[in-house]
Amino acid sequence: MTTTNDAAAAAKKAPAKDPWDLPDVSGLVVGVLGGTGDQGRGLAYRLAKAGQKVIIGSRAADRAQVAAAELGAELGVEGADNAECARRSDIVIVAVPWDGHAKTLESLREELAGKLVVDCVNPLGFDKKGAYALKPEEGSAAEQAAALLPDSRVTAAFHHLSAVLLQDESIDEIDTDVMVLGESRADTDVVQALASRIPGMRGVFAGRLRNAHQVESLVANLISVNRRYKAHAGLRVTDV
Repeated sequence: MTTTNDAAAAAKKAPAKDPWDLPDVSGLVVGVLGGTGDQGRGLAYRLAKAGQKVIIGSRAADRAQVAAAELGAELGVEGADNAECARRSDIVIVAVPWDGHAKTLESLREELAGKLVVDCVNPLGFDKKGAYALKPEEGSAAEQAAALLPDSRVTAAFHHLSAVLLQDESIDEIDTDVMVLGESRADTDVVQALASRIPGMRGVFAGRLRNAHQVESLVANLISVNRRYKAHAGLRVTDV
């Protein structure tokens, strides 16, 4: 007869899950809200090139369709208005400008219900001294998304990627890690796996959404690095 203590001991001895044992996400449809902007367009291109089914979303369906066509018919990218993009996608990347972030998500609350949402928006301001981080009332763009989308599973990722490199068709690999944050390990595993489909990239778990502000804010530092060194800097996490 197995006792409670025996069961607890067996559970304690169970091997920990390998953090690099990630799910197969190749069959999932990825929507990119703000896919006509530089960052969204670049992510759409890289994911589609890696074999992912991608739908570009925009406020205007015709703009999304033009952007999709410009990426090349062989990639199979589609364009749609934001609502259709959200409805048809399994994972939805939010790559809209910060000043339209809240309004866009509020308008899509129903379409994004039950979806895995990946917020990559960086709240930044700019003045004569350069870029600087803004702190939303909720703490971060990702936490604002979680507050506005109570029926969605919100994560944060893809903040530190150069839009120039993402869109450069002459570059086959992008040497960078993608820091992934979220409340559910199952959800962050999916986003890590998605990031890792892009050659040269690796998705790395970086904590819960309450830590998203630091990740979003670091983009201001990277902008300063890029301006000084005429570069397109990314990040690597060592020893993992």
